[in-house]
Amino acid sequence: MKLCEKKCPECGDVIVGRVDKKYCSDGCRNTQNNRLNKDSKNLIRNTNNRLRKNYRILEALNPNKKMKCSRAKLVEKGFDFNYFTSTYTTKAGTIYYFVYDQGYLPLEGEYYALVKRDD
Repeated sequence: MKLCEKKCPECGDVIVGRVDKKYCSDGCRNTQNNRLNKDSKNLIRNTNNRLRKNYRILEALNPNKKMKCSRAKLVEKGFDFNYFTSTYTTKAGTIYYFVYDQGYLPLEGEYYALVKRDD
């Protein structure tokens, strides 16, 4: 008499091994989970890519921890002002925008003060 064979939900192969095993291999498990989570992962991946790009731009333009930069230069490099990780408001009400430890402060006109937060 043959026991009921479990089939892998990804590829359909027979599953060999533990009784509670759901997939025939790590590859099938990863493929299935990646497919199920694709939409949410794309949003996260795209957001992280934009944050990473903004960080690199601020880091490259601000090697000495404090600098003044025009909005045009930031935009030219591909900076997206909609993506930042935190804000800091001073007692005077001035708002700094940060991408991790690299930040910027809108100034008069079309300029920004670039700053790096100390650890």
